[in-house]
Amino acid sequence: MMNNDSSSSSSSSSSAYKVETTCRLAQWRVHNFASNTYRKSDPFKIAMWNWHLSVENNRVSYVKLYPELSKDNPLVASFIVRVLSSVGNSKALVHSEIKDKLLSNSEGYVWMIEVPLPKKFIIDIEFQDLKTTCPKDGALCSIWPRFLQQRSNTTANECLGRMLTENIHTDITIYANSFQERIRAHRAVLAARSPVFHGMFSHNLKESDLSIINISDMSFADCNALVNYLYGTIKDCEFLTHRLALLRAADKYDISDLREACHESLMEDIDASNVLERLQFASLYQLQNLKNSCMQYLVKFGKIFDIHDDFKAFLQSADRDLISEVFHEVLNELKGL
Repeated sequence: MMNNDSSSSSSSSSSAYKVETTCRLAQWRVHNFASNTYRKSDPFKIAMWNWHLSVENNRVSYVKLYPELSKDNPLVASFIVRVLSSVGNSKALVHSEIKDKLLSNSEGYVWMIEVPLPKKFIIDIEFQDLKTTCPKDGALCSIWPRFLQQRSNTTANECLGRMLTENIHTDITIYANSFQERIRAHRAVLAARSPVFHGMFSHNLKESDLSIINISDMSFADCNALVNYLYGTIKDCEFLTHRLALLRAADKYDISDLREACHESLMEDIDASNVLERLQFASLYQLQNLKNSCMQYLVKFGKIFDIHDDFKAFLQSADRDLISEVFHEVLNELKGL
């Protein structure tokens, strides 16, 4: 009967179960490993995942490697696994290099060794690559270049944030509609994020000459949210609070990524209190997906009958063409009943 020595009196956090890691290398030093024994390591971190090793010693021995995955996204690993009698010892059991092995919580990698393991050995795992689904196109791609890019982006955003909050070499002043508060910013950042701002600073306009931008159609809080977005320092709660104003600014200053961010966000929490307002914004700024979602909420799900008073006000103030579209959708839905 196989003896599970992880249930012995020694704590699972002791050195007997600890896997040492550095960069892409993991080593588990196993001591006093008897025959007919099973042992499982403590979790260890490689990249963004926790991993486990387990080893079983009998007439045929097994080494198993598997990650803890929180999602169903595939994880494909390439690595070399060795069993060493000591560090630097040339005598080792080396499995052939494992390329593009699909791993999961339920099914990891299992290496069957056809000889009993000694009482003292080292399991050495050298990770060469880890691939998972790329958010952009769904293809498998290596995570390590992405880690580098994410770290670079994070550092760059932190530096931009400091440039803004600490007024490091700011060279342009932004005033909102109150003209009582100002935001100091950088021409280069604004120009890089918006072709409209780029045009202001590239020609002999008053904004270029006076180093002042007047944004008279935004409150100071809205304007501050816009600048924070352009510098990559906006917080989620700030974005949600000001997203309608940010949508107007995105349209005015031709900031396509901000426009799309607002578009996606406004589709996520449509309800009876905001659907008519968002329908009008969708029509005004030609946000077709948001418009379709609002129409579906009102007509297909019948919520138009739950907001009688609001809909009466909508009929008195909304664009005639939009009102016509709503009635057209209602008629089409009634025909299908």
